[in-house]
Amino acid sequence: MSPVLEVRDLRVQIGSARIVGGVSWSVEQGQTLGIVGESGSGKSMSVLAATGLVGAPTARVTGQVLLADDDGRPPRDLLSLSPEALRRVRGRGIGFVFQDPATSLNPVLSVERQLTEGLEEHLGMTRRAATTRAVELLELVGIPDPERRLRSFPHELSGGMRQRVMIAIALACEPKVLIADEATTALDVTIQAQILDAVRGLQERLGTATVWISHDLAVVGGLADHVAVMYGGQVLEQADVLTLFRERAHPYTEGLFAARPRLGSRDEELVTIPGSPPDPRALPEGCVFWDRCTVRADERCATQRPELRQVGPGHLVRSFYTTSREAR
Repeated sequence: MSPVLEVRDLRVQIGSARIVGGVSWSVEQGQTLGIVGESGSGKSMSVLAATGLVGAPTARVTGQVLLADDDGRPPRDLLSLSPEALRRVRGRGIGFVFQDPATSLNPVLSVERQLTEGLEEHLGMTRRAATTRAVELLELVGIPDPERRLRSFPHELSGGMRQRVMIAIALACEPKVLIADEATTALDVTIQAQILDAVRGLQERLGTATVWISHDLAVVGGLADHVAVMYGGQVLEQADVLTLFRERAHPYTEGLFAARPRLGSRDEELVTIPGSPPDPRALPEGCVFWDRCTVRADERCATQRPELRQVGPGHLVRSFYTTSREAR
C-alpha cells in the first residue's frame, strides 16, 4: 500500500542551528506512526516544517513531503506548494492538534465559530449544518452540554476542555492525515481513553492516517503501528511497535524505556539518561548521542556519523552498537 504521507530527507536549519537533519518516515492509510523522544529532539519541528508552519523567517527547509492525492494523480510535494495551496490542504487534507491549546485557539472567537469555520470553508456546509456537526464533534470528544459550550470562549474553558475543542476542530473535516502533538497530555486518563477511541474509530471508518507525537510510551504503545525515535534532529531507531517494544536496539531507545516510572516501585529512584540533549548550533561531529551513551561509545562514535542500517525486517537503527541481542 502506498503511503498517504511520506517525508523524505527533511532538513530544517534556522541560522546556524540544524534543527532537523535528514528525517524520513511515512504513514499509510488507517495506520498510526508514533514519534517519540525528549523535548528538543526535533519531533514537533519536523512536522511543522513538513506542513509549512515554521514561522522563523530565516528557516531553510529542504527535502520532500509527499501527500497522496484523492483522484489518483501523483502525490503532491507540500514543500513546493504556494501558501494559498497549503492553506487549502490544512484542515481538509491534514488536521492538526497542537500541543498548547491556550495559544492555538483564537481568544476572541467563540467555540462555535472556530469549529464551523473549517466546515463551511472546506466542506461547503451551511451555517446551520455546520453548527449541528459542531455539536456532534463536541459530544465525540466528551464535552458535556455541547450546545451551551458552543457559545463559550476559550478563556471560559478548562485546559482539558480547550484541548478537546482542538481535537474536535482537527477531526471536523475528516482529514486524510491527523497530526497530533501531545494531544492528550492535559487530559485525565478517562478522557484520554475516549480521545484515543475516537481516533481509532475515525481510522476504521475513514482510513485516516495518524502521526502521533508524544512523550508517553504507554500511549504510543497502545495506539501506534510503527514508531520513530528522534534525538538531535535525527531518527535514531524506527520499527513496528511490537519490534520496538520487544527488541529495541539503540542505546537511546533503551534509555527512554528504562526511564519509565513503574507501578509499585514508589521507593525506587527514577532512572535518567545522563547528560543533556545536544545544542543544535554545535552538534557533535559523530553520533549525536555518543557523549550520553552508556553502552559502548568509543572514538569512532565521536568522529563518524552512523547511517540508518537495517537490523531486522523493517527495523532501522542509527548506531554502530546496539543493545538488542537479536539486532547485533
